[in-house]
Amino acid sequence: MDHLLAAVDLGSNSFRLSIGRVVQQNGVAQIYATDRLRESARLAAGLDDDNRISDEAIERALVILKRFGERLAGFRHDQVRAVATNTFRIATNAADILPLAEQALGFPIEIISGREEARLIFSGVANELPPSDDKRLVIDIGGGSTEVIIGSGFKPIRLSSLFMGCVSHTRQFFPDGKITELRMRQAILAARREFEGISRQYRKTGWDTAYGSSGTAKGLIAILGENQWSPKGIRLDGMEKLKDKLIRDGKVIMSELPGIKADRAPVLAGGLAIMLAGFQELGIDQMLAGEGALRVGVLYDLLGRDSKHDKREETVRQFIKRYQVDPHQGTRVRKQAQAFMEQLELPDDGEKRDLELALGWASELHEIGISVAHADYHKHGAYILEHADMPGFSRDDQQLLALLCLGHQGKLAKLRPLSPSRNRWMTLLCLRLAVQLLRRRQNSGVPVKLKPRNGEIRISVPRAWLDTHPLSEYSLQNEIKEWGKAGFTLTLHET
Repeated sequence: MDHLLAAVDLGSNSFRLSIGRVVQQNGVAQIYATDRLRESARLAAGLDDDNRISDEAIERALVILKRFGERLAGFRHDQVRAVATNTFRIATNAADILPLAEQALGFPIEIISGREEARLIFSGVANELPPSDDKRLVIDIGGGSTEVIIGSGFKPIRLSSLFMGCVSHTRQFFPDGKITELRMRQAILAARREFEGISRQYRKTGWDTAYGSSGTAKGLIAILGENQWSPKGIRLDGMEKLKDKLIRDGKVIMSELPGIKADRAPVLAGGLAIMLAGFQELGIDQMLAGEGALRVGVLYDLLGRDSKHDKREETVRQFIKRYQVDPHQGTRVRKQAQAFMEQLELPDDGEKRDLELALGWASELHEIGISVAHADYHKHGAYILEHADMPGFSRDDQQLLALLCLGHQGKLAKLRPLSPSRNRWMTLLCLRLAVQLLRRRQNSGVPVKLKPRNGEIRISVPRAWLDTHPLSEYSLQNEIKEWGKAGFTLTLHET
């Protein structure tokens, strides 16, 4: 079990579970698939006009997640990463569904941004292809969004997430399953408008080979191949032949389309229209099959976190440089805040490791808002951390960083509507104390110790140190009062 990792991909059309075995070969870690599960959830099909997921679709999703949860029994939380994509991003009742989904699965679920989804997709495809420095174009047409990436090696160069997918496009242009020339033309034009916004930059960057990594791409490759409309992969002329047949038939007739799968038939028209638009707008000649995609990218990202090559660490370094954050002060605050957290001896539950990581990153980035303005910089910083594209970070990760940044100074009352857990309050306490006690921005040690005792937090400080640091004593006294208003008991003990 220690050598296994699992990825759960909650897509708009399908849910997938991939389990891989980590093998070290010549100092390089590789992941070999040991088990895969895929079930049609049709989550996007359950969205109403207000973007609420229907009760029927929710129940369908929970049943699948319970089955996945049974397969994942015995896995530790650090061995599993579950990500949710476009339908969860746009669903107005996602906050109500997420706790039910996590309970059914037995593991936390992250709602990731479109750009983060694109990054993980490229990682998955790149790790399943032979190593190469060639530029690769990857298009992944999901149920509710389409990710378009150009990258070289394992590094993406351009990332885009377009707001259309095979399910949503089919619902919009072929709601009753009828396919006409007018409907198909409108569907292709609408998709071309989406691609038009990125086509100039992507054509300028260029690529050597194009890959399709979604169920739509694989379905088209199977259909075009079985019907001898394309000798290899996907070609524009082959898709034109498929389009003409669908228009002639007026619908998808499975018996006359060798290679098509039952769950792909209802969304074939929408997916075909998007792929045709992509070929036309980007000038693609041929597209090959790209294996792996999101689920494999999640596995390799999980492997990176386990092997200390966490993508999130790289992102934090980039943000420190981009927003000109003082790295020395960030390091001082990080060390002190982490020392306080260790002294508090928080319960070792599933949240503790995430909080330890978040505390470190928030410590290094707590002054990021100064790049906007010094006044209310903690508010500016919280906004940046919650809304910026941060590769490797999920929406939940960013919301936690934003909470810590927002709360590291000022009144605590502003955080009450967010209802932080006790462990999150204690993590914030560590950050607030570290920031206040290191205002002089010097490397001299802080002889302050925290001790949890009978529901209160004792702050032990040498009297001699307080005598020479009156501002720090004043800050500690005010902090004790502020935490008292929030319902926590802090006491100052002189030693």
